Amino acid sequence: MKRIFLIVLDSVGIGEAPDAADFGDAGAHTVRSIAASPLFSARNLVSIGLGNVDGLDFLGGVPSPVGAYARLREKSMGKDTTIGHWEIAGIVSEKPLPTYPEGFPKELLDEFSRRTGRGVICNLPYSGTEVIADYGEEHLRTGDLIVYTSADSVFQIAAHEELVPLEELYRYCRIARELLVGEHGVGRVIARPFIGEAGNFRRTANRHDYSIEPPRNTLLDALKASGRDVIGIGKIGDIFAGKGLTESHYTHSNTEGMEMLSAMAKRDFTGLCFANLVDFDMLYGHRRDVVGYATALAEFDRWLGGFLPVLGEEDMVIVTADHGCDPAFLASTDHTRECVPLLVAGKGIAPQNLGTLDGFATIGATVAEALGVSFRGDGESILRQILRG
Repeated sequence: MKRIFLIVLDSVGIGEAPDAADFGDAGAHTVRSIAASPLFSARNLVSIGLGNVDGLDFLGGVPSPVGAYARLREKSMGKDTTIGHWEIAGIVSEKPLPTYPEGFPKELLDEFSRRTGRGVICNLPYSGTEVIADYGEEHLRTGDLIVYTSADSVFQIAAHEELVPLEELYRYCRIARELLVGEHGVGRVIARPFIGEAGNFRRTANRHDYSIEPPRNTLLDALKASGRDVIGIGKIGDIFAGKGLTESHYTHSNTEGMEMLSAMAKRDFTGLCFANLVDFDMLYGHRRDVVGYATALAEFDRWLGGFLPVLGEEDMVIVTADHGCDPAFLASTDHTRECVPLLVAGKGIAPQNLGTLDGFATIGATVAEALGVSFRGDGESILRQILRG
């Protein structure tokens, strides 16, 4: 293969993982929930094999899928973006990243305040939209930063763009990232800027993530070292802390991400184009918006229908996810521990049902072998199974 397009539909899970109950997520099923919406449409995904994947027969399988397809079970001990992407890129995380259900330690926040010159309010697990509704006025009155977390390993800083300019907020996030190491090495520090007035605060698209570096080299590092192109689109540069990329293109929406993928398909490169489409998770999953989620997936599916025909003879497209975020799940507004789809299409791919596979790292190993690189990470390649002839 010459070019591989690896597209992560952030949070598009396909049903509870075997250990979902251990995470408080028994019964979660993102795709089933959004498929109940009349706006749901996945004709092109189904044509590749989505409806033929184990457990997804309610979507209506097709007799002759055009791709290889499977259900993937995560091995890592987590259900967040960072751990999910690390596993896709070859690293299984045996220990979960630290979480703070009762807030961050006082001594940590005291040092953060000393270095930023600003106080801290909230310091609790919170919904991102509710936290600015509840603390936005106090933030504007005092200048204190809204610091909050979730069930995930995150340190989030919300600030009004008119009070705290974006570059200043980003500097505060870099300070937090420097402090959050070792036992407090959270997966991501996230800038959460917002605008508006009391009663009408709303988050902007200027979010920025500062991830902890992967504990060892990933697929991206191996590809870059071999001289291949490694192009990140969306949050990929943030998730991998910039490591292993030859170029990075930050986007503000699924639409921008899909436009960038289409632009890359017109370029002559050799290697991997790795994209994350975050709106599913950020705008619809966490906000429990079933209709919005279904609409977003339908938009992606329509785009995919135009993207697949432009692929060349030596191209491959892989569509997958990093975890679930069931918008109809009532237990919480957090990510859900689910299996994810693996859909592989291209002129050189032999259509087949691969069943249920253990480990997202299957993807990293397969991509590496397809691009002629020896890296396998913690996964096993399925390339020989899915290639024609």
